[in-house]
Amino acid sequence: MNEALLQNLVLTDRDFRKISNLVYEHCGINLHDGKKELVRARLAKRLRVAKFKTFPEYMRNVLSDHTGREFSVLIDALSTNLTSFFREVQHFQFLKEKFLPALISKKRKKSNFKIRAWSAGCSSGEEPYSIAITLLDAIQGLGRWNVKVLATDISTSMLEIAKDGIYDAKRTNPVSQMQKQKYLLINGTRRQKTFEANHLLKDVVIFKYLNLIKEWPLKGPIDFIFCRNVMIYFDKATQEKLINRFWDLLDSGGILFTGHSESLTGVKHKFEYIQPTIYVKP
Repeated sequence: MNEALLQNLVLTDRDFRKISNLVYEHCGINLHDGKKELVRARLAKRLRVAKFKTFPEYMRNVLSDHTGREFSVLIDALSTNLTSFFREVQHFQFLKEKFLPALISKKRKKSNFKIRAWSAGCSSGEEPYSIAITLLDAIQGLGRWNVKVLATDISTSMLEIAKDGIYDAKRTNPVSQMQKQKYLLINGTRRQKTFEANHLLKDVVIFKYLNLIKEWPLKGPIDFIFCRNVMIYFDKATQEKLINRFWDLLDSGGILFTGHSESLTGVKHKFEYIQPTIYVKP
């Protein structure tokens, strides 16, 4: 399909409503009318690759694929998988300087050496690996500590990238030289150098498929949750349900981190505000 045909692909209001309703029912992503052109442009690229001539033809294929792979491709096309190591660095500074020292001290006093974290919407893995690095630095090696980071996403293709844990040199720029030596393996040549998460990180991070609006096979309590730049895709009602499910799962004193463009304003919840995008369960 050439670019001219791509531009001429028509997404009718009826087809747009079918797509938006299907996506909302499946995973809570709210595609309002203002997203119509974005949906048309992004799905048109998929139609070109998969050689479909119309949007209804493509959607019939999505619905008939019982493996769920094509639906995952659809969601990938409509969402933005933008991430990086130590993105929104103020969250990691808060973990390192304030939350983790207090948490570790509290747990030591109770002889509880278990720490649990959740990266909800982990994309290609940089976020949970950054969390794992911060945790391992804080406890100075595992020792008697039992540390796990659950990393979940609705995109099976992103999860595969995350599990491999291989990133080009530019993507690892925010990782300090000392942390690279400790937690990353160097692959390739000087010109095409890549870094791979080593066994220390891969032993800590557990990657799983999870749809946030469906059932969660998780047991609490969890010490902190990163759910960043995910709720922007949800309407207020879905955000409220999600926030209160996070509350139920978190331990007392547990922290919820949200994205820099996300706010709990207008959402009914019981969290206490610490600083922008950081909330605590008292």
